Amino acid sequence: MFPIDQVRERFPALSRKDNGRQVIYFDGPGGTQMVDYAMESMYRYIRNGMANLHGTFNTSADTDAMLDKAREAVADLLGCQANEVAFGANMTTHAFAIARSLAGFIKKGDEIVVTELDHRANVDPWITLARDCGATIKFIELDSETFTLNVADLEEIITDKTKLVAAGMSSNVTGTVTDLKPIIDRAREVGALAVVDAVHGVPHLSINVKELGCDILLCSAYKFFGPHVGIAVVRESLFEKLPVYKLKPAPAEIPYKLETGTQNHEGIAGVMGAIQFIEELGHGETRRERLLSGMQAIDEYESKLAAEVESFLRSLPEVTLYRAASGRRTPTFAFTIEGHNSREVTAWLADKFNMCVADGDFYASTMAEVLDVYPTGGWVRIGLAPYNTMEEIQKFKEALGAFIQQHQQNAV
Repeated sequence: MFPIDQVRERFPALSRKDNGRQVIYFDGPGGTQMVDYAMESMYRYIRNGMANLHGTFNTSADTDAMLDKAREAVADLLGCQANEVAFGANMTTHAFAIARSLAGFIKKGDEIVVTELDHRANVDPWITLARDCGATIKFIELDSETFTLNVADLEEIITDKTKLVAAGMSSNVTGTVTDLKPIIDRAREVGALAVVDAVHGVPHLSINVKELGCDILLCSAYKFFGPHVGIAVVRESLFEKLPVYKLKPAPAEIPYKLETGTQNHEGIAGVMGAIQFIEELGHGETRRERLLSGMQAIDEYESKLAAEVESFLRSLPEVTLYRAASGRRTPTFAFTIEGHNSREVTAWLADKFNMCVADGDFYASTMAEVLDVYPTGGWVRIGLAPYNTMEEIQKFKEALGAFIQQHQQNAV
């Protein structure tokens, strides 16, 4: 049985009350609450003496050692090598930096492929790269009926001219988990680089970069219970020859050459605390085994909550749910309510029930245009995390039902 009571004790923010009422966090896709292990790791690093790198004194040596340990922890979480892990500000900053460094590999007439399902952080850096180099952008289209990517014509979309393919592991709006294998396999066939946005995938799915076969994977720790730190995994052979923009005296070896300037050392320490939380939910002889087991426990628990939310939303005739009817999905739900602006809905839920529910396009603006949700202010989005409870789901059902009923009565 999932230890929900013990899990909730690990998240201090869950004790917050506004006007005497408990706050309910349904905004995990925008950023989860931080686990106490992450906070403690950050404080412990700060308290024991901060320092910059590569010095002869102990606090500097301690910082070097901490960063090495953090890379090893991330490598165990994501199934990659520690020297392939670079830290930075966030996924978007990493994507733009990597895109700029790839300019020498792209020439006029080449093609870059992105998708209509993705967050723009995995679209615009590559569009910018194409524009600067004179390359052509092509989209893998969204199937507006199934909310999945249409991969039937991959051979026509990804061609011998394709130099880079960027696709998301999971939609931060619809929760769709994309089968990346045919996309990455096709990229491999034509010799193109494969970039994966795993920002919304890592909090819910077990990741194995080596098995995926991608060249670059990007994610952010604040989406999986940690601080605001971006993580880039770059395949070693590519990383070695990646001509990143850097200061002349800065390290030229991997992974340091992508980490421009002084990093957020205390934040990186916090990443280890977030990974520790996942690890302690699992079992096994190695940390990798415990992390995989922990992610399985999270997935199984969240799936139970998600089934309750999905059944409820599909039962409401006033609600349009933008979610695949089958297949692998994260516990993330985007919907609109007939006759109501999405911001009106979320403001009411916040005011009446202290619920953190988000609205908008969530930077998946291409999909928002294809699905024509801008007239309603975008979507309402409820996203679950392993600290949510079935009791909170019941309160959400009560709250949304009350919103619909009240506004139906007012319309009479």
